[in-house]
Amino acid sequence: MSGSPSATARAVDVLVIGGGQAGLAAGYHLRRAKIDFAILDAQTQPGGAWRHAWPSLRLFSPAQYSSLPGRMMPSPPAGGDGKSVVIVGGANSAAQILAEISTVASTTWVTQRPPRLLPDEVDGRALFDLATRRHHALQAGQSATSIGDLGDIVAVPPVRDARDRGALKAQPMFSRVTAAGVTWRDGTTVACDAIVWCTGFRPALGHLAPLRLRASDGLIPTDGTRTLGEPRLHLLGYGDWTGPASATLIGAGRTAKDTVAEVIRQLHVSGAASGT
Repeated sequence: MSGSPSATARAVDVLVIGGGQAGLAAGYHLRRAKIDFAILDAQTQPGGAWRHAWPSLRLFSPAQYSSLPGRMMPSPPAGGDGKSVVIVGGANSAAQILAEISTVASTTWVTQRPPRLLPDEVDGRALFDLATRRHHALQAGQSATSIGDLGDIVAVPPVRDARDRGALKAQPMFSRVTAAGVTWRDGTTVACDAIVWCTGFRPALGHLAPLRLRASDGLIPTDGTRTLGEPRLHLLGYGDWTGPASATLIGAGRTAKDTVAEVIRQLHVSGAASGT
């Protein structure tokens, strides 16, 4: 994928690595700014992780609060009647997958700490408003409540249904996986036909290893989205290290807009210094 009709090798002013929500948001703002750019991705089509989501995935917010397009994830195991499934993870993906699988199979939910459902009245609009207030407060140097302070799981209708059916009963994390299922330290075992891991993601930045940007804590120090070790490199969607909720749909758009404005300033400074 590319920012111009030509897909042949060429020099560009800005190279975006990754065609997921952050990369596409950056491309949108770069195109609006008429910056010569290209987007590179290992997949043949844009969308990133959204192209690998289960079909019944539901956003927490109305469309106007989720401005980036996305496709749905791979389906849970089909034909689950009579099967036993262990779901690992204490956040939204795990709860939504559990809610669906528990209608056709026996489920065991395993989390590292007790899961926390947000109040039923907290929906995508409320989360958007909270994220907006937090963004403005942090920009002003003030402390602010984060979504994580309220809970981990949005009680969308399928999750509420699973809760009301008694399916949302979590157990502590097991100690090991066996040939037949999982086992806890006290010797308790559960046989299962499948284990679904819903434990989140870590940034995939191995391709940046030659730049030696990581600090002793394993993170890449940044000023906003700009990496301190390589000022021409910006990280979008790098968790809250590069902006509040920058790895979310609404956050990626905001961060991309600010980053493109900074990149334009850098290009202007570079052009002035070189006399072009």
